Amino acid sequence: MLICNASPFTSPPSRAARWLSVAWLCALAACALLALAPAASARSVEHDSIADFKKYFKQYKDTPSRVEAVRSLEGIEETAVVETLAPILKLPEPDVVLAVVTVLSKFKTEEPQQAVYAALAAASDEAVRSGLMQAATLGKYKGGAETLLKLLTDKSWEVRRRSVEALCAAPPPGVELQLLPLATDPEPAVRCAALDGLAALKSQSVLEPARAALGDAVWQVRASAVGALKRVRHRDSIEPLIARLALEEGRLVADIGDALNEITGRSFGTRVEGWQQFWGQYKDRFQIPTDEELAKLRERQKAEAAKYKPQGGTTTYHGIDTPSRRVVFVIDCSGSMETMVVEKERFQDGGYPSFQRIDIVKTELVRTIEKLEPYVEFNIIAFATGVKPWKKELVKANVLNKSAAMDWVKKLEAIGGSSKEDLAQAGLSSSANLEAGKTNTHGALMAALDAGGRGTKDKNYACAVDTIFFLSDGRPTVGDYVDPKDVLREVRNANALRKVVLHTIAIGEFQKDFMEQLAREHGGVFVDLGR
Repeated sequence: MLICNASPFTSPPSRAARWLSVAWLCALAACALLALAPAASARSVEHDSIADFKKYFKQYKDTPSRVEAVRSLEGIEETAVVETLAPILKLPEPDVVLAVVTVLSKFKTEEPQQAVYAALAAASDEAVRSGLMQAATLGKYKGGAETLLKLLTDKSWEVRRRSVEALCAAPPPGVELQLLPLATDPEPAVRCAALDGLAALKSQSVLEPARAALGDAVWQVRASAVGALKRVRHRDSIEPLIARLALEEGRLVADIGDALNEITGRSFGTRVEGWQQFWGQYKDRFQIPTDEELAKLRERQKAEAAKYKPQGGTTTYHGIDTPSRRVVFVIDCSGSMETMVVEKERFQDGGYPSFQRIDIVKTELVRTIEKLEPYVEFNIIAFATGVKPWKKELVKANVLNKSAAMDWVKKLEAIGGSSKEDLAQAGLSSSANLEAGKTNTHGALMAALDAGGRGTKDKNYACAVDTIFFLSDGRPTVGDYVDPKDVLREVRNANALRKVVLHTIAIGEFQKDFMEQLAREHGGVFVDLGR
């Protein structure tokens, strides 16, 4: 019923006018509904995705389907995504957990970001807490300081370590003082995280604990201490580093030389006498060079680099020197290693049995093994589709072990190479063994890092090796992970606490950016032997 209050000064509206007014109001309402429709529809789709996930996820038994289901929630800015995915962090499948961490790290709005911290505060399971903090670290989420600071004293060292990383990713004011006690934590991994985190924040507070940690019993902690002093440059770190250089053995000798170089701008490398003479002469008046002065000094150092190259006590493989005393050589024996090198002129004076890649590589490795010092511990891993270590663990480079190692290397052959293709074409695939001659890069590197068979769980980070030489003639073609990005990620995760230096050597015709990135991410040197 339409009621009109007519004014005494106006005429009542006509029936037509009243109908026009009603029609106009209906049209406005319809437009408003149309404007709201897309947002309502999008919201409905988002909620439907979460509902479908809850309905179907448990039905998927294979890892790829589970990963795809998790990734389908990416981009949904809803707190329900956190509530839905957080429990899945308990699953034992690393790829599924990684997918959850990735999705939870990509929120753009504050509400779901804070939901990550709310879930963290409510969680009691170590795996869930660890995964939520990894997501917060990757996303650099702010606003979780209160929760994270409480976890610095958690009974789980994995939780303590992850809380340090999350706090350093989005540091609240004054967090440095809260992190300092973790530099002397009972767990080596936490000590490393604290030193690394404080150094990343360029905090001067890292200097005292880092200098003290130069004498830590665990070499990975000493490596973090050296790295922190290198990053936060201070003159008072010079003398302790020189003193440690005189005591240290193996790979960290080079790390300390690099740190002293970075702090002072001088280039005495690993020569203890050179650093001692320099400091004895300039100690009382030395000033740390500015960043601009340091850049100029580095240019001069390039010309003098050979002058201060270590003269003894090093292992050299394909031109890469290391003072390490715990080395693993990883050699590719896939089918393509049977191929002749293209640039024969580069290898013609090497005295190789042939120009096959495998013969060149074997010859160089035998020569390197022959020159190993007795105090060096080493092992060799040959790989194609399968991974075959020479020994179960590192052994001393005494005369017997070197002789046995050289004989083992000489007997290596490329598996399923081009010479076997005729057998395959004749239907003798098993004789050709082509399937065994692929490139299992991931498996080989996990074995070298002593992570093979144990997964990449952080609690298994202790390993004897500190330096790896990895030689290959191609990109990954088989294994648990084949995509180079996946291999890089897995090696990065496995080596985060191991801190092993990874040198890479490439030979053959293939895109070598993957090998170069492997070396760069793990403190190593990349060498391209050519085609």
